[in-house]
Amino acid sequence: MKNKKWISLAAAVVLAVTALPMGVFAAKKDGTDGKLTKVTLNEVAHSIFYAPQYVAIEEGYFKDEGLDLTLVTGFGADKTMTAVISGEADIGFMGAEASVYA
Repeated sequence: MKNKKWISLAAAVVLAVTALPMGVFAAKKDGTDGKLTKVTLNEVAHSIFYAPQYVAIEEGYFKDEGLDLTLVTGFGADKTMTAVISGEADIGFMGAEASVYA
């Protein structure tokens, strides 16, 4: 039983040691040559629950990751879902019930 624990621990250490350099030294090669990918996010309403998103937008985290994010407020799950279905928005933040109804 102790051998299995040691083997599992050794395997985890080997995986961690080999995976860490891969992540640290991985270069961003997205082929966009510095161009930002446009993404439209439609939220159902402004909410304190989206505070991390608002901070990320203001701090430029999305741009750092190559995204030109446009934030739109849909003012209702039906309008947000319509925007996603019609292609006006790439992402829609709303409750699960809107997807069920669609």
